[in-house]
Amino acid sequence: MKSEYKISLPPVTIEAAGDSVKSTLEQQQANFGFLPNMYQTMANSPALLKTYLFGYEQFRTESDFTPCEQEVVFIVLSRENGCEYCVGAHSFIADNMSGVPVPVTDAIRTRSTIEDSKLQALATFTKVLHDTRGLPTRTDVEGFIGAGYTEKNILEIILAMSVKTLSNYSNHICQPELDDVFSGRAWSE
Repeated sequence: MKSEYKISLPPVTIEAAGDSVKSTLEQQQANFGFLPNMYQTMANSPALLKTYLFGYEQFRTESDFTPCEQEVVFIVLSRENGCEYCVGAHSFIADNMSGVPVPVTDAIRTRSTIEDSKLQALATFTKVLHDTRGLPTRTDVEGFIGAGYTEKNILEIILAMSVKTLSNYSNHICQPELDDVFSGRAWSE
């Protein structure tokens, strides 16, 4: 989904970065082997980029979700927010780095049923939290917990929602081009 308005601030390169964000961009380039376009646009607000990266790292390292489950949450949220960049990037990460079977990723991208019932319950509940703005019914929660998840996992999905709100919304307004490495999993509504 493209915003009618695109921010006019140019992407921030490492060479042009100010002291408040230069080391952050250098670290991300070292982590990825390239500097993702999304980070360059977010760097126009160093606080936005740093807050996003901190929340992202906390979700990745502190949640009880497996890497596969983390990607399910991220792709569902990005799809529901209509973020073409994040659906494409997370689909690539899911397929190539997080052990998500391609049929699972494809099912999320097309709003189809995931054959793995536990992952389907995770995707469904994540969408419920998104759609209800964090107001699930008792039945929704009981179904989620009945699938093998916990109340702590609900809070962890809320963390992922905050992280994806930062990236998805900034991508809507900045419209970074999907990096070449992710282009094989490009997505649009």
